[in-house]
Amino acid sequence: MSARLARVFKRCKEAHRAALVGYLTAGDPNPEQSQELLLSLAAECDIIEIGMPFSDPMADGPVIEAASERALAAGTHIQDVFHLSQAVRLANPEIGIILMGYANVPYVMGFERFAERAEKAGVDGVLIVDIPPEEGAICDEALKAHNLDRILLLSPTSPDERIHLACAKGSGFIYYVSLTGITGAEMGDIIEIQNKVAHIQSISEMPVCVGFGIKTAAQAAAVGRFADGVVVGSHFVNQIASQQNHHQSVAALSATAMALRAAMHREINAG
Repeated sequence: MSARLARVFKRCKEAHRAALVGYLTAGDPNPEQSQELLLSLAAECDIIEIGMPFSDPMADGPVIEAASERALAAGTHIQDVFHLSQAVRLANPEIGIILMGYANVPYVMGFERFAERAEKAGVDGVLIVDIPPEEGAICDEALKAHNLDRILLLSPTSPDERIHLACAKGSGFIYYVSLTGITGAEMGDIIEIQNKVAHIQSISEMPVCVGFGIKTAAQAAAVGRFADGVVVGSHFVNQIASQQNHHQSVAALSATAMALRAAMHREINAG
């Protein structure tokens, strides 16, 4: 695990709370406004997950897919992703920064060059949805050489064999997908999620963050009781599309993040 991510999870553990992981798509609705939105969200989160816009996202639902379409229509390039990551890093020296996306982008750029640029931008880890641990030889060496954690996914259908493989090949944290579906769908059964997370935690000491389908403060608080991190994506992205102008989007995003964070704190304090 990168030193910075290790410090993030250590701080949260000492505070007896889960880390809040917030996702936004880079360049949505355009690179200039995206920077202010990312900085606003980063101010309330422990880890910021920055999506690399792509035209054919297989794991994303309509909200995040639309965000990618807006970003690409505005001319967002991978260089903008690095620029935005660096802006977040300069403003937040101790926050965790993860790039999330699909293999096409770093593959075309070249994994070595991609990893080098990500490291220089202050990125801590990379989550490439469509490169499973079995195919990691294409990127693992480059990411490791540039001190980037390789975040891997597990799901409700992951058997023990795959859990062990992901824990052995991955680093930083395990991203547990709470449902068998796309981003923005309804969250799975909370008891089943808790049991699966506990099982993963019994196999590995790596932190487990839960995402997909978490939309409300109550859901974030409930998941935060047992997970090491709570990932919120579509709910944050929706604050951009649902507002009439940029200033309202920034205000709505900040208020939403603050409400989720406060609910997670109240749940811990109540326990």
